[in-house]
Amino acid sequence: MTRVKDKVALITGGASGIGLATAQVLAKEGAKVVIADYNEEGAKEAAAQITSLGFDAVSIFLDAGSEESIKSAVDFTVEQYGGITVLFNNVGGTNLKKDIDVVNTDLEEWDRLMNLNLKSVLIGSRFAIPHMIEAGGGSIINTASMAGFAGDATRSAYGASKAGVINLTKYIATQYGKQNIRCNGVAPGLILTPAAKNNMSPELLDTFLRYNQLPYHGEPEDIANTVLFLASDESKFITGQTIQVEGGHYLSNPTIPDFRDMMNQG
Repeated sequence: MTRVKDKVALITGGASGIGLATAQVLAKEGAKVVIADYNEEGAKEAAAQITSLGFDAVSIFLDAGSEESIKSAVDFTVEQYGGITVLFNNVGGTNLKKDIDVVNTDLEEWDRLMNLNLKSVLIGSRFAIPHMIEAGGGSIINTASMAGFAGDATRSAYGASKAGVINLTKYIATQYGKQNIRCNGVAPGLILTPAAKNNMSPELLDTFLRYNQLPYHGEPEDIANTVLFLASDESKFITGQTIQVEGGHYLSNPTIPDFRDMMNQG
């Protein structure tokens, strides 16, 4: 259990879902973990749960819409552990009532999501990179989304911001690779986080499953294990890539499920 031994990882949005699963996996594999989240009590509970198992974790409040708060999280990480070598930019969100089609999307919501989903990646990386250079290198992992690879009927701002994350990942990798800093992304499909389970109907979950190539949904641990790989030296020759962890949702001709239905009926 030493795949990221002695690495120092700051995880934004680490109190629940994908962030929490990643914090747990990285800690178990030897990393010193800082859990940063707007849910301050949730972050404290997550860190306490990890330390109760004998691993190393602390927490800090984070408002990912605030440059000052992001800087404070990076500074706190360095003060606690003497540096930072892994940054998981994981915060993101949308508002389905305001982030809709292009004609009707609320423009204030557009700006909020660009700030939360995209600018936070820029700011977190901006403050972490000098410390990584000082440490001799590091790995930045950004949470994108399958929404960044294709159009949708809604979530225009969310999709555009996540497409921006995918391209920003390439820019960071290009600009700082010679300083031994790698930057990669992970693009989840539908993942059965507590939020997804609580807010999505069985019918909607079944719709996603119909268009996956695998016969099951993703779990937070599926993303966490991908982040673990990208944080570890096992991926030392991989940079600028965004790995789609979405069950093959975009793999095939979109008519395949319909053809399967017709063949089964015949």
